[in-house]
Amino acid sequence: MKSEKFNNGWGVDIDFPLQGREAKPRDIGLTMILDKGLGLNQTKDLLEIAANYIDFHKLSFGTSALYRPKVLEEKIELIKSYGIDIYPGGTYLEVAVTQGKLDEYLNRAKELGFTAIEVSDGTIELTSSLRSAIIKKAVDLEFKVLSEIGKKDKKKQFKMSKMIKQLKQDIDDGAYKVIVEARESGKGISIYNSEGELDEFKMEQLLLGAYDGNDIMWETPLKKQQVKFINALGSNVNLGNIAPSDILALESLRVGVRGDTFKTSLSEEDSIFKTAFLQKDNDIDEF
Repeated sequence: MKSEKFNNGWGVDIDFPLQGREAKPRDIGLTMILDKGLGLNQTKDLLEIAANYIDFHKLSFGTSALYRPKVLEEKIELIKSYGIDIYPGGTYLEVAVTQGKLDEYLNRAKELGFTAIEVSDGTIELTSSLRSAIIKKAVDLEFKVLSEIGKKDKKKQFKMSKMIKQLKQDIDDGAYKVIVEARESGKGISIYNSEGELDEFKMEQLLLGAYDGNDIMWETPLKKQQVKFINALGSNVNLGNIAPSDILALESLRVGVRGDTFKTSLSEEDSIFKTAFLQKDNDIDEF
């Protein structure tokens, strides 16, 4: 029996407990990884194992500016060859904006082969009109635009009404997805408290305020955050800021072959069994 017949590495007829996982290429269930400096060999090893589970590869912060040019170009081409979008972190765009060099930044990003651009104002302040202009300009250059809402400074309050308004405006301007900021710590930022626990009310408000919940990508660097979102919104929720070493672990959560979500699938089966059993009892009572 050929292993290709079944959707698992073992090649056996064992279903994933959580069904319905969207296959690539996809627009939902996206996974974005945060790469702080993987070498070419490390990147190739990662892609050989996990490319099927990665949709966006972010070269975080301004790290892409620190690569040797030849290495950067080779890395971009390597990642693209596996059908993955690659983009530089939004902080470097913010630097370019403050120096009046946005056009140079976008044009060079295109020349280098980046396929996506992050538009953020996590550190600086962008006027609404300038933010819209940047997104539209990047879209015109045929980048997939990932915008980001929220601030990196923990002291700056997450104003829900402002975030919802910005989220909708970004989508109107052509953004592909809107990322909810959490940094790499996932603590004390936007929708998370100082312990990294999700504020479910804020999450619900963003979902209700969005045109479509699938427009949002949630940064979830911590396992407990990933579990929370998958259990709440399903396997095809968009998740970002995932460490490269956690890609298979996250996909295991998405399909239910890790205890935290396998347990959820069992609970769902129990409910089905109970419903069937109760229905059977009712049928018996009718005779």
